[in-house]
Amino acid sequence: IVTQISSPVQIPGITWSTIGVPYNTDTVHATKTDGTLWAWGKNDDGSLGTNQGPGQTDGFSSPVQIPGTDWAGAAGTRNVGFAVKTNGTLWAWGAQAQGQMGVNSRTQYSSPVQVPGTTWNASKFRAGYDNVITVKTDGTLFAWGSNSYGRLGIDIAGYPYAGDRSSPTQLPGTAWGEQVSLGERVSVATKLA
Repeated sequence: IVTQISSPVQIPGITWSTIGVPYNTDTVHATKTDGTLWAWGKNDDGSLGTNQGPGQTDGFSSPVQIPGTDWAGAAGTRNVGFAVKTNGTLWAWGAQAQGQMGVNSRTQYSSPVQVPGTTWNASKFRAGYDNVITVKTDGTLFAWGSNSYGRLGIDIAGYPYAGDRSSPTQLPGTAWGEQVSLGERVSVATKLA
């Protein structure tokens, strides 16, 4: 039975550190101060990352731990979850019709798979509807997923899905700042210089 609640209710457990609620979906990913990663909600397309097999889309109404340790932060897009580890590696799981996992394929994964590259920054990681734009620790800016309406910023505008990228693509320039924001049809980022 699903119950709607109109006032704050505490989530079981203590020492929560970061929380990521994917855009336009019904899943939640959160890390604890001990470096563990947890998920709950719907599990469409394996988007919780709990390693359920094909066709197993049962959701969870309370937090379930995702394998691994040293998780630093979590985020998500529609039907895709992401988490950054303390060593700067980025991991993804779920569906990816537009390549929004960033692992250079369109295969669906129900448990974390590493995205190419290092020095990903958990505090600057942003995911939109079917796309990702994020700043690395060295100030470089990367984007992948759906490029509809030109929202990846790679100068190939179009609809539908012209110029989609299934792996991280660097945008020109350096010194990209803290502020990165994504909407359904637009992406914005600030530069430091």
